[in-house]
Amino acid sequence: MSDDSAGAKEEMMTIIAFSGDLDKLWPTTILASTAAANGMDVTIFATFWGLFPLVKDGEKIGHDSMTKMLGGMNAPGFGSAKLSKMNMGGMGKWMMRKVAGKSNLMPPEDLFEMSLDMGVKVWPCQMTMDLLGIRYDQMLPGLAEPAGAATALARMSKSEISLFI
Repeated sequence: MSDDSAGAKEEMMTIIAFSGDLDKLWPTTILASTAAANGMDVTIFATFWGLFPLVKDGEKIGHDSMTKMLGGMNAPGFGSAKLSKMNMGGMGKWMMRKVAGKSNLMPPEDLFEMSLDMGVKVWPCQMTMDLLGIRYDQMLPGLAEPAGAATALARMSKSEISLFI
C-alpha cells in the first residue's frame, strides 16, 4: 500500500476458496482479515467444497439423491470442517483447534465474522450452488449475492493479489 493517501488507489485482494477443510479455512480467514485490517479491498469467491462452510449448520442441501449424499459427506458449517490430512475420525480436527486455542489463534468461524465486519465481501459461486442444490437462504447471513466464474475472473484481473486456497 502506498503511504501517499491522496489519490492512492485501494489495493485489492481476491481469494478463491475452493476447499472447506479446516486447515484451508484458517489461511483463508487469516489472510482476508489481515488484508482488510490493512485497508485492502478483499473478496472471497467460495466455490465447490469451499462453499460448504458458508451453509448454515443443520441445513439439508441437495436437489436429488446424489447431491443430498454430497451434502451429507460435506456437512455444512465451519464447525463441521475436517482436516485435509490426519483427520483421524475427528481427533485431528479436535487437536488442531486445541493447539490453536492454546496459541490464542481465533477459530476460522470467528475470523470469518470479523472479516465480514471489516467489509470483506464473500461471493458464493452461483454455479456450485445450482450444481449441488444449495439455496442462498440456506447460507450464512452477511454474504454478498452469488456470483459466477466470469465475475470472479474480472475481479482477479484487477487485484494486486489473487490466491487459490
